[in-house]
Amino acid sequence: MKIAFLGAGSTVFARNVLGDCLGTPVLQEAEMALYDIDPKRLEESRAILEAMNQSINRGRAKIVVYPGLENLRSALKGARFIVNAIQVGGYEPSTVIDFEIPKKYGLHQTIADTLGIGGIMRALRTIPVMNEFAKAIEEVCPDALLLNYSNPMAMLSGYMQRYTGVKNVGLCHSVQVCSETLLKGLGMEDKLEGRVETIAGINHMAWLLSLHDREGNDLYPEIKKRALRKNQAEKHDDMVRYEYIKYFGYYCTESSEHNAEYNPFFIKKAYPGLIEDYNIPLDEYPRRCVAQIADWAEEKKRILNKATITHKRSLEYASHIMEAVVTDIPYKINGNVLNTHLIDNLPVEACVEVPCLIDGNGVNPCHIGPLPVQLAAMNMTNINVQLLTIEAAVSKRKEAIYHAAMLDPHTAAELSIDDIVKMCDEMIEAHGTFMELYR
Repeated sequence: MKIAFLGAGSTVFARNVLGDCLGTPVLQEAEMALYDIDPKRLEESRAILEAMNQSINRGRAKIVVYPGLENLRSALKGARFIVNAIQVGGYEPSTVIDFEIPKKYGLHQTIADTLGIGGIMRALRTIPVMNEFAKAIEEVCPDALLLNYSNPMAMLSGYMQRYTGVKNVGLCHSVQVCSETLLKGLGMEDKLEGRVETIAGINHMAWLLSLHDREGNDLYPEIKKRALRKNQAEKHDDMVRYEYIKYFGYYCTESSEHNAEYNPFFIKKAYPGLIEDYNIPLDEYPRRCVAQIADWAEEKKRILNKATITHKRSLEYASHIMEAVVTDIPYKINGNVLNTHLIDNLPVEACVEVPCLIDGNGVNPCHIGPLPVQLAAMNMTNINVQLLTIEAAVSKRKEAIYHAAMLDPHTAAELSIDDIVKMCDEMIEAHGTFMELYR
């Protein structure tokens, strides 16, 4: 069995996902094909994974590196599973551009990898690469299952699901920690064990539709009281999502720093005090990138100088999915899939995040029915941008990029149409060859 990892230069993430595989009995003798266009980072990943292979797996896996575009098909050939974790353009220059140019127009962001002008640009420079991956997969491993971890999740997975023949599911780890984060934040840790939940919506804005304790008691009434009190009493890191509970009735999967930029409510030039009131960390993602680059340099030294590298299975779904497919022992996840009438009041073209059963037949999404109307409406403000961005990537029309930006809730709340167009043009130019298809 072969597992191909695209973007394996993302060493920490590759270590987590493939480390999980190295500790999973049915996957321990797999060939692990590491692919990246950066040979230096790829070699770092190989060295660390090989050390892990020896320390936790007695060297049973075969780890092979495939550097450069010319080796893509070789990396994929014969793969049963493919993990995608690429970031086209990296921190420099692309992430810097995605933050600095919008700031010139007065548009501030926190993460900019999922929605907003940053998410739009990231999708537009990544979809052409994903399309090349799809061609190669269809040619050399057409039965493989692609597990996509790259953002913007709904745009990339939605494109692959609508415009390629690749079997795929989008995966995000915010679902696994959603209710746990909520209960711990509200001092309800005693309700963690045995809890039963239902989560559905779209990536980064999937809704905790229900949450019950082991006895079947609805936890939302107490959650609503405590969330209201906490937001009134103190500043903390999850204020935006607690406001969702107050005004929309439900908590959602991704963090408050992400959700602050998915709507027109919290980051506003006209009301600058909201930033402090809701404890919103503007420019959070660039800060994380700088810190992670520095931290990784030190961590790499520690790992490579260590005689033994241990690993505890992470919360990531990938190894569990592979295990369930190989063994035909069912496993439940929340996955990002095409909305084949799974959520009745969202478009069938949308990529939705719903419970899925994984077994020997692959990914089997579950029907949810309609979301509460206000939640579907919130999701639609994001889906509009996702669908328009995919349309721009397919049509290569610059006007479609403008449309996506104009319909983005945060961008539209802050900028005039003329400034949105000017900003898009400037960003397309600044991204250089990454955006040459759209000029």
